[in-house]
Amino acid sequence: MNRLLFFLILFVQSFTILGQQYHSFSIPAEGLGAFFRNAILVSAHRGGPVAPGYPENCLETFDHTLAQIAAVIEFDVEMSKDSILFLLHDNTLDRTTTGSGAVAARTWAELQQLQLKDAEGNATEFRIPSFAEALQWTKERGAVLTVDVKRGVPFELIVDMIERFDLENRAVVITYNAADAAKVHALNPRIIISANMRNLEEVERTLAAGIPPQNLLAFAGTREPAPELYERLQALDIPAILGTIGNLDNMAKARGEHTYRQFVARGARMLATDRPVEAYRALQE
Repeated sequence: MNRLLFFLILFVQSFTILGQQYHSFSIPAEGLGAFFRNAILVSAHRGGPVAPGYPENCLETFDHTLAQIAAVIEFDVEMSKDSILFLLHDNTLDRTTTGSGAVAARTWAELQQLQLKDAEGNATEFRIPSFAEALQWTKERGAVLTVDVKRGVPFELIVDMIERFDLENRAVVITYNAADAAKVHALNPRIIISANMRNLEEVERTLAAGIPPQNLLAFAGTREPAPELYERLQALDIPAILGTIGNLDNMAKARGEHTYRQFVARGARMLATDRPVEAYRALQE
């Protein structure tokens, strides 16, 4: 049986809210690690803000994505002046909101007064969601997350919030070096961690940090890696995430959507993409 079809039969469910149907995921009894090891997935970068009127890192955008496809939702977490965690990518407000200046200089009350902008820079009616709101949304939707923790945000706060919402089986924490990956594992050994493993040296460094392979996803970079990296990860049974954001998405757009299938055929098990709908439908074909 085609592996993606196998995944769809096992793990994808649907639910309806106010007449709108959405896709959700069923996590197997073996846990989130087994889910990733037995599926081929698409991850919607910043939630999939591809349509006009739908900003990045916005709950309404996440719903818009899940109404079309079954995707992992990736989002970014920043922290306000008064230590409230919320969803935003930049450390300044200008690009994605109607505000300006440094994020760290604003209280949560001030941030709540702002509107989010879509990719074309147009203000929308949508507001900045808190991390707590995003986790509650996850519970209600049956979603799976990858949480990109921005610089300066304590991992302790991120892990504590995931535990409060009992979402260790739904949320992956993204890290960028072996030390941070080890820190997250020490905080909660149940949490699945995405770690940079763009070459064999980074693989061995991550393993040397004491994190079991079953707790890991390997971010292989935004360029296709050497075949020996995929071979090593497959031997360890660590699923590889290929970031198609940027050049590889543009390649697929120019050469044809079948390009996404080629990325998977060569060893990727999750595509982190700015074109989640196109990638997902290409894999289904």
